[in-house]
Amino acid sequence: MEIAVREAKLNKKKFYAGTFRDISERKKAENTLFLEQEKSEKLLLNILPKPIADKLKENQDIIAEGFAEVTVLFADLVGFTQLASSVHPERLVYWLNEIFSRFDLLAQKYGLEKIKTIGDAYMVVGGLPIPMENHAEAIALMTIDMLEESADFANRIQQNFRMRIGINTGPVVAGVIGRKKFIYDLWGDTVNLTSRMESKGIPGVTQVTEATYQILQHKFLFRERRIIDIKGKGYMKTYFLQGKKSYS
Repeated sequence: MEIAVREAKLNKKKFYAGTFRDISERKKAENTLFLEQEKSEKLLLNILPKPIADKLKENQDIIAEGFAEVTVLFADLVGFTQLASSVHPERLVYWLNEIFSRFDLLAQKYGLEKIKTIGDAYMVVGGLPIPMENHAEAIALMTIDMLEESADFANRIQQNFRMRIGINTGPVVAGVIGRKKFIYDLWGDTVNLTSRMESKGIPGVTQVTEATYQILQHKFLFRERRIIDIKGKGYMKTYFLQGKKSYS
């Protein structure tokens, strides 16, 4: 009888020990899975805006949306490409990463969406995927800071390059393309004209279209530029953004 009782108690201990071990292993596996999911989530949000990432996780085949009015910014590091032939590749990429990381922080500060980088060019937009009323003002403020950051950076590394920036406001189509290495991108005449504002601009200056000027003229200082010929558009009036107005 005593032997049976001892065996029963021993079996009970083994049962609890085994159950405890199973629970611990299951919790450990759940924690590992949670950490991996968290890593994947952070990686996805580094590539796509959260609303778009959520749609992608819902297995939507086509993600596209039209926006009636956003403000787009194209920036190019003039003179940076020439450095590629005279600077070690690792240093060149390090510099590029540092300056663009500064721009990323500015985009986050002003609630803007970085779209992509192409070589030494940077593209950001205000007003999507979540609409915002002051998208043009936020882009203008970021532009002012970008010029200051790039000038400070060029001076610090003792290299001669400057930003050339173009801004335009209007409708766009935004969506995700590709099955692998997908990208959230913008299309439309607004985007094309923004690119022209940058390429036809002047180093160290921000050039904006009439559409953007009309929105910002009461809060920012501008200088009217002469009429210029824009490919696909003909002759257009543009403006140079000079800073934010101060009120005494």
